[in-house]
Amino acid sequence: MNLGTKLRLALKEIELPPMWLALFAAVGWGVGQVVPLPIPYAHWVGYGLVALGLVISGLAAAQMVLARTTFIPRRQPQRLVTSGVFALSRNPIYLADALILSGLLLIWNAILAAPLVPAFMVWITRRYIRGEEAWIASAHAEEYAAYRARTRRWL
Repeated sequence: MNLGTKLRLALKEIELPPMWLALFAAVGWGVGQVVPLPIPYAHWVGYGLVALGLVISGLAAAQMVLARTTFIPRRQPQRLVTSGVFALSRNPIYLADALILSGLLLIWNAILAAPLVPAFMVWITRRYIRGEEAWIASAHAEEYAAYRARTRRWL
């Protein structure tokens, strides 16, 4: 294996959704600094969304740990978790990230950066979710098909 291949593999291991959340949030923060657009009570709504995102993320991670499966992207989960927060969304941790990003934009008066939220969701879907869904579909075909039929990807 050459150095370029080793470097790409190493970068793939550290390139995780929280890094993308931080990048999108940094852009949103910048927009809020350059063109702030304060909205009454938006800060409180923002804090609520961040808190909700953290709770959902923590619950989803805990459920996956209790099911003895991984919550780390690009690692093959051993079990399909479909109850709890996974009954609301097939991707509750990614949904939580989108809620956190939305909340941060409100807190930072970065309403003009709101298009970053759907852009983040599209990016995460293409970068992570589609691959994860393909693996899960091949590993848990019938169970996953039934789960997909009753639970949406995001919400």
